[in-house]
Amino acid sequence: MKLLFAIALTAALGCAATLRAGEKTVVVELFTSQGCSSCPPADALMEKLIRKDHVIALSLHVDYWDYIGWKDRFASPDYTKRQKAYAHVSGRNMVYTPQMIVNGTDQVVGARAMELADLIVAHATEDRLAEVMVERDGNLLKIGLLPLGEGLDGTYLLQLVRYTKSRTIDITKGENAGRTMTYLHVVDGWETIGEWDGKTPLTVEAEIDGDRPAVILVQEHGPGPIVAAAALD
Repeated sequence: MKLLFAIALTAALGCAATLRAGEKTVVVELFTSQGCSSCPPADALMEKLIRKDHVIALSLHVDYWDYIGWKDRFASPDYTKRQKAYAHVSGRNMVYTPQMIVNGTDQVVGARAMELADLIVAHATEDRLAEVMVERDGNLLKIGLLPLGEGLDGTYLLQLVRYTKSRTIDITKGENAGRTMTYLHVVDGWETIGEWDGKTPLTVEAEIDGDRPAVILVQEHGPGPIVAAAALD
């Protein structure tokens, strides 16, 4: 099964990697937990996802499994809240791990190879509705937003995400006791830095500290679709 997944995902992402210049970046949010025995296969997918220039892959550790014996060292109630908000918008009354949300709209349960690969390609080939440009000048991010056509209608949040590229931990209790796990693109900062009407070109500046990578997401309030994204390593 793992080999089949690797072949399918690599083939699909390889196809998307040859897309024409200007097509969409795809954001994959993985909701995971160190205390979840079914999460490691999904965590392992990050290694393949982060190699692709057109994919921004983020690991968000949730805290609602902490009670079963191991407190996730990377978890935040903010990421649990975000996952619950996605569930509310889609009409679901529960959350679970592992779950992947693709571009703010579609979900993948666990580590389903073909479903994830198909969604990545589908989102990458959609028409772009907006462009976000970002550059760093010391501790200052300069961000430009540009609508493409007239397809946007709503309120869009400009979000700044920070992550650590790799973190390793020895898990001594809970369902994954005895395992040494390395997690990639571990989110450790998420804030809303502005709003956008989706119609008027906009320039925003934001201060950041440290040398961790930064991601800018433009997402419809809700949370809804992510219409543009850019990353600085």
